[in-house]
Amino acid sequence: MARVVHFEIHAQEPARAAEFYKNVFNWEISQWGNEQYWIVKTGEKDEPGIDGGIMKRHGEVDGEAVIAYVCTIDVDSLDYYGEKVINSGGENVVAKMAVPGIGWLAYFKDTEKNIFGIMQSDPEAK
Repeated sequence: MARVVHFEIHAQEPARAAEFYKNVFNWEISQWGNEQYWIVKTGEKDEPGIDGGIMKRHGEVDGEAVIAYVCTIDVDSLDYYGEKVINSGGENVVAKMAVPGIGWLAYFKDTEKNIFGIMQSDPEAK
């Protein structure tokens, strides 16, 4: 079985996107040399999850831009992180909803108009 091992966030302004994700999720992000590419560390190697990158978007946001998967980020409080997203320049695009027996899920846009999910585990969610 093949597994997802890396993600990339495409951005019109990668440095701005890097600051957004640092501020919201406290990820470690550093530019890779002089390239328009930032390395993203989301956690320690012994924790579940994957690391990724932020790169310059090829194409226009409303034109022929990269179409990509939506990544969902596991947090301990969806309300807390949702507020951090809004305060860091993002926006809520799908309101908080229950995924019965799993948890709570909402979708947001970052400063670059990329959509991502935030999930809070809660087996009691209905």
